[in-house]
Amino acid sequence: MVSHDPFIAWCIIALATLGVITRPFRLPEAIWAVAGAASLVVLGLLPWSDALDGMRKGLDVYFFLIGMMLIAELARLEGLFDWLAALAVARARGSPQRLFLLIYLVGILVTVLLSNDATAIVLTPAVYAATRAAGATPLPYLFVCAFIANAASFVLPISNPANLVVFGERMPHLADWLRQFALPSLAAIVVTYAALRLTQRRALKYEKIESAIVKPRLSWGGKLSAFGIAAVGVILIGASALNFQLGLPTLVCGTVTSVTILCLNRQSPKSLLSGISWSVLPLVAGLFVMVQALIRTGAISRLAELIGARAAQSEAAATWGVGIVTALADNIANNLPVGLIARSVVANDHLPASVIGAMLIGVDLGPNLSITGSLATILWLVALRRENIEVNALRFLGVGLMVMPPALVASLLTLR
Repeated sequence: MVSHDPFIAWCIIALATLGVITRPFRLPEAIWAVAGAASLVVLGLLPWSDALDGMRKGLDVYFFLIGMMLIAELARLEGLFDWLAALAVARARGSPQRLFLLIYLVGILVTVLLSNDATAIVLTPAVYAATRAAGATPLPYLFVCAFIANAASFVLPISNPANLVVFGERMPHLADWLRQFALPSLAAIVVTYAALRLTQRRALKYEKIESAIVKPRLSWGGKLSAFGIAAVGVILIGASALNFQLGLPTLVCGTVTSVTILCLNRQSPKSLLSGISWSVLPLVAGLFVMVQALIRTGAISRLAELIGARAAQSEAAATWGVGIVTALADNIANNLPVGLIARSVVANDHLPASVIGAMLIGVDLGPNLSITGSLATILWLVALRRENIEVNALRFLGVGLMVMPPALVASLLTLR
């Protein structure tokens, strides 16, 4: 690149990222990411070979997303999430506080085993339907879906696609992952619950809900979906323990489970395939290409040098600084591009484990501050709009300011 080329590339990347976040003209996020990537190549700022190399780096993430989306959409179609949400309402026995806790627990389960995107996509409409049937005001319980999707997203490597984005081929062994992130995850989950309950205390205090609602019958396909999810969880935990990449096992498990249930039910795959958000794949591919351009401009290596120098001076200060800055950056540029930048930083330098861990916590937990922080939160917002529920950015920020900072501090304090 000639001297002015890096600045032009940075401008294109910044504009494309802004388009992903704000969706001008209501165009899908993927269009802006692909347009940014294509502009870099067409203008000669990034060679085709580098662009293809950037897309290839995302192969494991694409496989993971496809597999998770397949099994999550199958479970939705078979009514598994509707059944779980209705079960939570029935077990609440008329107590809004107990219902809040039960939905939070279901959200943890779905996020840990199916990823935070599944919580946003399929649990949100199920919670809305169940709370409406119980005569409750849905929004306090819908906030649960948004916040737990990010708070529980680093319990396991499979709990968030961003985990694969950050670590890639350097994914830690499962035992190492749990050793480093078990306590920070627990802290994030507990503190997020306490803070979120505090923000919704008035709404829950005056809430009245029915306890005797019609619980949907769980179909044979729904039971098989539950079994398939459990099997996928076991297989992926095993793959992580054996230090295998998670994308291909996820794709195989999701495909086998889907094909098996569709064949047993003699169903067409049309409904399943049409319900999947395929645009996520070009979105992620475009982001990978743009981060490849940042690497080419030298911005990533410079960032790695700065973090490395700071860590050499004080590992503790670097850990806190990286965690906080990354968490805030999520809400400016969304956590997917921030996660991709973190991935490149991790690959460029031998940083202390605590600094890398803080970077991941920032990527995963930081989006609980604003409505544009993560893909999961954006998908949650889309699910609400389908039900004619509007949550503006300021309202979410008001809750996020109460919830995210204490959870981030608690997680970084317990990070080893």
